[in-house]
Amino acid sequence: MGSERIVLLSKREIEKMRRAGRAAAALLHYLEPHVKPGVTTAELDEIAESWTKERGYRSAPLGYHGFPKSICTSVNNVICHGIPNKKQVLKDGDIINIDVTPVVDGYHGDTSKTFFVGEPSAEARKLVEVTEKCLYQAIEEVKPGNRIGDLGAAIQECAEPQGFSVVRDFVGHGVSNVFHTAPQVPHFGTRGKGKRLRPGMVFTIEPMINEGSWEAKVLEDEWTAITVDGGLSAQFEHTVAVTPDGVEILTLYEGDDV
Repeated sequence: MGSERIVLLSKREIEKMRRAGRAAAALLHYLEPHVKPGVTTAELDEIAESWTKERGYRSAPLGYHGFPKSICTSVNNVICHGIPNKKQVLKDGDIINIDVTPVVDGYHGDTSKTFFVGEPSAEARKLVEVTEKCLYQAIEEVKPGNRIGDLGAAIQECAEPQGFSVVRDFVGHGVSNVFHTAPQVPHFGTRGKGKRLRPGMVFTIEPMINEGSWEAKVLEDEWTAITVDGGLSAQFEHTVAVTPDGVEILTLYEGDDV
């Protein structure tokens, strides 16, 4: 993570983050029809990179601490940071999280979504639907005066009664013209604990919810994080800004005009 100091963004900077967020949402939307059986994760990466370059944007993950691709593609038991490759062919029943971060005029739009490939199992569908609900339950907690712990608590309260677990090893983060900065945003926590939210804070909320144990291990490529027990994992992510009276989601899809 970057600096520990939380930087409050100006109205001008938040407008730049809006533009980057719209681009990220549009890219995910553009990729959706390509997510189908028979497509490789490398093909999805190439499609995303072409879309990004055509608009004069840059893919933040590409080369970030040595990451070799433009997007992250995390399939089934991969929790996050899956590396697209030509040998990984999507098949009916898979779930895949696609995480994109185009850089627009120096600012990062960071969002992800878990997609169904063909027809999911009942278990996979429930996991994905609950994970998306967890994200929105946390977003409802974002307002001045609330604390970071309120967000994590909301996610746990959503996921754990359904028999799912919340990944501890990876967190949301501040984002601006810097990819990862303060604050860290854990997806588990205690209400009333953690840093207080203030207008101008911009960060991601990106809960990773597992079918079984929350424990993760990172493969030898030093990026791909998988569930220890082989169970499915799902994730959804939005970038949000704390406003004087609540929250603005910066990565909602609003159409292709970016």
